[in-house]
Amino acid sequence: MIQPRSMLKVADNTGAKILQCFHVLGGSKRKYAQLGDVIVGTIKKAEPRRLVKKHDVVRAVIIRQKKFLRRPTGIYIRFDDNACVILEGKTKAPKGGRILGPVAREVKEKGFEKIAALAEELI
Repeated sequence: MIQPRSMLKVADNTGAKILQCFHVLGGSKRKYAQLGDVIVGTIKKAEPRRLVKKHDVVRAVIIRQKKFLRRPTGIYIRFDDNACVILEGKTKAPKGGRILGPVAREVKEKGFEKIAALAEELI
């Protein structure tokens, strides 16, 4: 459950470390984002001389969340942190070339095949 003002780790090699969500895409009344949903956020902490800078406004997709999610098979899945991957403009392609840590299978099911292919581990 990611909502506005949530702080997320950035799990790619764009140089961003922490992202703060300020809008969940998908309708004006939408309050929460889950695995595979796109959010708009701003970079709060970043490495110097990299692809993204501090205060940049970017779109990102949620790849891990602390809140458990029930799959249709009855299995519950949850992670140790809230993490996202920064997207290239309004496309579904990642901005970075590497994805760090595990990625939920729901991300691939929602159309982010490139992110799933770059992931170290698909859970």
